[in-house]
Amino acid sequence: MSTGKEELEVEEDFPVVDQDEVVEPPAEVAKTNLAKRRTIDALLAEKRLQKELEDYPYDL
Repeated sequence: MSTGKEELEVEEDFPVVDQDEVVEPPAEVAKTNLAKRRTIDALLAEKRLQKELEDYPYDL
Protein backbone atom coordinates (compact mmCIF):
# COMPACT_ATOMS: atom_id res chain seq x y z
CA MET A 1 0.00 0.00 0.00
CA SER A 2 0.97 3.60 -0.43
CA THR A 3 2.24 5.58 2.51
CA GLY A 4 1.00 8.88 1.05
CA LYS A 5 4.50 10.32 0.80
CA GLU A 6 5.13 9.18 -2.78
CA GLU A 7 5.00 11.83 -5.47
CA LEU A 8 3.03 10.93 -8.57
CA GLU A 9 4.04 12.08 -12.03
CA VAL A 10 1.22 13.79 -13.91
CA GLU A 11 1.37 14.54 -17.61
CA GLU A 12 -0.46 17.70 -18.59
CA ASP A 13 -0.57 17.46 -22.37
CA PHE A 14 -3.93 19.12 -22.85
CA PRO A 15 -4.39 20.88 -26.19
CA VAL A 16 -4.66 24.64 -25.91
CA VAL A 17 -7.89 25.81 -27.57
CA ASP A 18 -8.48 29.45 -28.34
CA GLN A 19 -12.06 30.52 -27.61
CA ASP A 20 -12.22 32.30 -30.98
CA GLU A 21 -11.46 29.05 -32.81
CA VAL A 22 -14.26 27.05 -31.22
CA VAL A 23 -16.83 26.27 -33.91
CA GLU A 24 -20.24 25.19 -32.70
CA PRO A 25 -22.39 23.13 -35.06
CA PRO A 26 -25.42 25.06 -36.31
CA ALA A 27 -28.55 24.07 -34.43
CA GLU A 28 -31.73 23.17 -36.28
CA VAL A 29 -34.23 25.94 -35.95
CA ALA A 30 -37.72 24.91 -34.86
CA LYS A 31 -39.21 26.97 -37.69
CA THR A 32 -37.20 24.98 -40.22
CA ASN A 33 -38.42 21.69 -38.77
CA LEU A 34 -42.00 22.95 -38.77
CA ALA A 35 -41.71 24.07 -42.39
CA LYS A 36 -40.36 20.66 -43.37
CA ARG A 37 -43.20 18.92 -41.54
CA ARG A 38 -45.80 21.12 -43.22
CA THR A 39 -44.29 20.36 -46.63
CA ILE A 40 -44.43 16.62 -45.95
CA ASP A 41 -48.02 16.90 -44.71
CA ALA A 42 -49.03 18.83 -47.84
CA LEU A 43 -47.44 16.21 -50.10
CA LEU A 44 -49.18 13.39 -48.26
CA ALA A 45 -52.53 15.17 -48.46
CA GLU A 46 -52.05 15.76 -52.20
CA LYS A 47 -51.20 12.08 -52.72
CA ARG A 48 -54.29 11.04 -50.75
CA LEU A 49 -56.52 13.33 -52.84
CA GLN A 50 -55.02 12.01 -56.08
CA LYS A 51 -55.80 8.46 -54.92
CA GLU A 52 -59.40 9.48 -54.13
CA LEU A 53 -59.76 11.03 -57.60
CA GLU A 54 -58.51 7.84 -59.23
CA ASP A 55 -61.04 5.77 -57.28
CA TYR A 56 -63.97 8.15 -57.86
CA PRO A 57 -66.69 6.75 -60.17
CA TYR A 58 -67.19 9.35 -62.91
CA ASP A 59 -70.19 7.58 -64.54
CA LEU A 60 -72.96 9.31 -62.64
